[in-house]
Amino acid sequence: MATLKEVQSKIVSVKKTKQITSAMKMVATSKLRGSQNAMEAFKPYASKFAEVLGSIAGKSGEDASPLLVPKEEVKKVALLLCTSDRGLCGGFNFNLIDKAVKMLKSELEGKEVSFVCYGKKGRDWAKKSGRTIDAQYLGVVGGKPDFSVASSSGQTLINNFLDGDVDEVYLIYSEFQGMAKQVPTVKQILPIPSLEDIVDEDAAAPADDNGTFLPEHICEPSSDALLGKMLPKNIFIQIFDAILQTSTSEHAARMRAMENATKACEDMVGELQTIFNKTRQAAITNDLMDIVGGAEALKG
Repeated sequence: MATLKEVQSKIVSVKKTKQITSAMKMVATSKLRGSQNAMEAFKPYASKFAEVLGSIAGKSGEDASPLLVPKEEVKKVALLLCTSDRGLCGGFNFNLIDKAVKMLKSELEGKEVSFVCYGKKGRDWAKKSGRTIDAQYLGVVGGKPDFSVASSSGQTLINNFLDGDVDEVYLIYSEFQGMAKQVPTVKQILPIPSLEDIVDEDAAAPADDNGTFLPEHICEPSSDALLGKMLPKNIFIQIFDAILQTSTSEHAARMRAMENATKACEDMVGELQTIFNKTRQAAITNDLMDIVGGAEALKG
């Protein structure tokens, strides 16, 4: 049985750990609020862009842009993997990496796959696994994302797709569905599957609150020319939205993980306190037995 000093030392150590996890939970809560506000603030822009794109897409053909045309044979694939830069967020990064591993073992088996990593954890896994890394962007997820990162990386991917260096591009990110639910998601962004996949079904014919259809957008010089300019921007928006959702999901996962760790510390302190009381009682009993034994010996 452990001594009183050892048990007391463990209690002090666990209490200090509890203070750390509690502080980290508060920090994650604060960052979650800011990240969630940024994600919500970006939605109106993305929604309006989808509305305009849907209106223009209804006037254009499927061959309006080379970004809509799939390659005859898919040999080279780029995976955009969004993960966090730091750990202590439960199984958040593991689930995202596991999603990539399952893709590599199923539909991407036998194909040449390269990675574009947003986040240190995904970069470290790809490097350790011997995967080809085309680009890496650290400090993006979990911090203050900049749209220029999405636009520059997206433009590079578009150029590679048009030059034939990449045949397909997939985006792996964490979809934020609530405080307790973040879902690893895979989305194909190049080639764009179809115009219907870009926007909602109602975006091609937007209506106001009373159900009256709004006027269609007038395109100059042509809808095809304008669509060719808007499709690349739509890819930038998808990448940036994925980064925002992954950042929000990371903070939510870390807050939940630190909350569970704090509760575990509380339970451990209770168990150690029980052991401490039992050990102290056993020591007192032994001392009393020694005293009684000594007194009896003196009488004899």
